[in-house]
Amino acid sequence: MRLAFQQWFVKRCSAVIAATGVAGCVLLLRTSGLLQTAEWAMADVFLRLRPSEPKEERLLVIGIDETDLQELGHWPVSDAVLAQALTNINRLEPRAIGLDLYRDLPVQPGHDEIVEFFNRASNVVGIEKIEDRQMSGVAPPPILSAKDAVGFNNTLIDSDGIVRRGFLFFRDETGKLHRSFALKLAQLYLEAENIRPEAAPNGDMRLGNVVIPRFQSNDGSYVRADASGYQFLANYRGSIERIPIVQLRDVLANEVPAELIRDRIVTIGMTASSIRDMFVTPYSRQLLESQKEVPGVFVQAEFIGQLLDASLEDRPLMRVWPEPLEVLWIVGWATFGAFVSWQLRSVKRVTGAILAASIVLIGVCYGAYLYSWWIPLVPPALSMLGATASIVGYLAYLGEELRKSKEFLQSIINAIPDPIFVKDTARCWIVLNEAYGKLVGYPVEQLVDRSEFEVFPELQAQAFRAEDDFVITTGHERETEEILTDANGNTRVIATKRSLHRDGAGNLFLVGVMRDITERKRMEEQLKQIAAELEQSNAELQQDVNHDELTGLPNRKSFYERLQQATEWAQETEKSVGVMFLDLDGFKEVNDTLGHSTGDILLQAVAKRLSASLRGSDTVARLGGDEFTVILPGIPSVEDAVRVADKLIRALAKPFILETGTVSVTTSIGVGLYPRHSDDLDELIHLADEAMFQAKKHGKNCYRVVEDEVLEELQVG
Repeated sequence: MRLAFQQWFVKRCSAVIAATGVAGCVLLLRTSGLLQTAEWAMADVFLRLRPSEPKEERLLVIGIDETDLQELGHWPVSDAVLAQALTNINRLEPRAIGLDLYRDLPVQPGHDEIVEFFNRASNVVGIEKIEDRQMSGVAPPPILSAKDAVGFNNTLIDSDGIVRRGFLFFRDETGKLHRSFALKLAQLYLEAENIRPEAAPNGDMRLGNVVIPRFQSNDGSYVRADASGYQFLANYRGSIERIPIVQLRDVLANEVPAELIRDRIVTIGMTASSIRDMFVTPYSRQLLESQKEVPGVFVQAEFIGQLLDASLEDRPLMRVWPEPLEVLWIVGWATFGAFVSWQLRSVKRVTGAILAASIVLIGVCYGAYLYSWWIPLVPPALSMLGATASIVGYLAYLGEELRKSKEFLQSIINAIPDPIFVKDTARCWIVLNEAYGKLVGYPVEQLVDRSEFEVFPELQAQAFRAEDDFVITTGHERETEEILTDANGNTRVIATKRSLHRDGAGNLFLVGVMRDITERKRMEEQLKQIAAELEQSNAELQQDVNHDELTGLPNRKSFYERLQQATEWAQETEKSVGVMFLDLDGFKEVNDTLGHSTGDILLQAVAKRLSASLRGSDTVARLGGDEFTVILPGIPSVEDAVRVADKLIRALAKPFILETGTVSVTTSIGVGLYPRHSDDLDELIHLADEAMFQAKKHGKNCYRVVEDEVLEELQVG
């Protein structure tokens, strides 16, 4: 047991060390940011594989494309054209209008008209760009800024050029708090639903029933990312085709159906590729092709839609695990890969198991992504593969060391005259000496790397395997005697000593040293046979002394000895012993009419019927003639003894079919109990005998129990 624990501990330690080392390397790579891009790419794949959301019913994008620019004749669009478009839109009663165009300076003609519209409308939100390290800022429209109807549209772009995050708030260097363009429009829409942003207990923002988690610099696969302001991980709902769009020229011509605008959020922005207000989202990125760009107005519309879905439909934004849980996740898969590799050992089986585990890992991560959880995939996959590779490499090293050990062992044991075998922990022969080959009748080369089940009969192989298992499991040496059938069918008796040994590389071996003891066992068997015959003779002599010659039942001497033993046991255990005297009714007539030989046969039949009617612990004895006695050890009460007596009377009352004819006899029984009726054996026997005579006086074929009046009669007499 101790060795088995040591083996288990060594295996587990090796697997744990490999898993911990590989997981540590993977975590180091992850912390350095080298896995960041791969994790982003896998998350984008999951996103594109996820079912797209239904077509948007709360948003409308009014795009300004190349055709609009050609018809208007210049860029930027004049204030007059923009005022006319806004007026046409507002006439159809949208819930909010987002102007995703920079209007920090007047664009004549028509500046007075757009100023008048801004002063009159209460549902318009303009944009500003907050200055950052990469770009200078752009001021908001002065009129809208004075009305606090401005949101910033700074876009967060990851190092691979993809937009995966959005802003809610940002505090500039002066301490002023700015709201994002998407949040301002979402607030205007949600005011009609009586939903306003609230502070959650942990400092995050609650919008309706959903708390929007604040992005941290190391969330998900990010490493030391810029987490300034209040950012969130975007949970894209589908490609831009799901967001309805109309062109500016259609708005100016009043050709947009009212139901596309009424009670919606309408955003106006550039869709012309020449303006370069374009971005790449996870839905638009291409792995093997050039990236497809999405106009910035669609990115802002997507963020608005995510905020609305979160507050109105409890659809969460993207969530990530806490960092300690992600570390455990990565270490866990490394541990799995190490343990599976150590357990299976075969490269083919390990490959199949790791492939299946990879499918499970991908399925778990994808399933989590369906529920808006971003769980790492690349680091656990790398840690599992790395741990697997390290264990497989270590096993290959052990295999080479094992080969060297086998060669060394072979050179030693060939010089030993006794048959010797060496097995590995898989219970296969790896080294055999020439003496072993001569014993079993096979060339050694045919036996190496095989097991006993391929050479010996099934039962013998099972016996050998059981002994091997015991030594390998417990670690204890063991000497046994076994039967072995060689290649020629000769059966041999062998003595085998098994023990465990470990080489320098930690490989464990079972070593067995054998000796042919067939001749010695044959002599031992002959001696045993002689001893058995002597014992049988002694037993027969003893049988003659203690048993009745006619019936084979215990005789008077044996009856007294057994009664003495029963009463001594009763004294120790405070139990009772029943004693019965039986006398056959009508036996004399059988002798007189049918002869003594028939009487003897009848007595033998009576003895058998009495023995069959009693327990194995009871004793039936013949005292002589037609008198029998019964000892009932441990009988609980007089009532139980009476039931036995009644059973014996009924058993003997049935006719006896003998060779000379059918004979009927009955019996009279006297019953006494030790120590109730007497604790003196002679007196108890006398009382039971007297009770039997009382039964004969009362008509025979019945029983009588020693009663107080019998005791009194005996005392008077």
